[in-house]
Amino acid sequence: MKEYLNIALPKGRLGEKVYDLFEKSGFGCPSIREPGRKLVFENENNRVRYFWVKPSDVPIYVERGAADLGVAGKDILLEYEPEVYELLDLGLGKCRLAVAGKKGARLRSDRTLRVATKFSHVARTYYGALGRDIDVIHLNGSIELAPILGLSDVILDIVETGTTLKENDLEVREEVAPVSARLIANKASFAFKKQETDALLAALTKNLEASK
Repeated sequence: MKEYLNIALPKGRLGEKVYDLFEKSGFGCPSIREPGRKLVFENENNRVRYFWVKPSDVPIYVERGAADLGVAGKDILLEYEPEVYELLDLGLGKCRLAVAGKKGARLRSDRTLRVATKFSHVARTYYGALGRDIDVIHLNGSIELAPILGLSDVILDIVETGTTLKENDLEVREEVAPVSARLIANKASFAFKKQETDALLAALTKNLEASK
């Protein structure tokens, strides 16, 4: 009998869209839609076991083997660089990592650039490649406030529509990376459960191609 595939899904709107895709691809689990506080959901017929976790925790569950597979945003993968395989771009939750600042403001190149962000590793990697000295100011929320109040010169953050930036007289200055939901796999599980993983991967790929 096939082994269960343990799959970590990100809580929230993105996770619900991801689950819809899995369900349409033939890997549904009806109990996941039932109200209640259950944390783990199984479908014996499909041999899948789902659980909801905080989006930034998905790579941890996968990297450490508590989950065979998971779905995480490319932003999270770039920030934490977990030891996992990235198998498929699901094309969901599309947005971008970008640098933004006050509209029309001039940035002096003769001093350290102050960058407010929750993506500290991405910021250091990005500006390191450009040879630019930066002072990372790690914030967890309302990052747009930083340049408005003079805490930082720019921010590095997720930009979806750009509406929040415009409403606060900010503008995108540089594109850092495109972001979307990615299917990731634990390296050991990918070897030991290759048949099960390949079947899921093929079904998802077929579904995504059909929806284009």
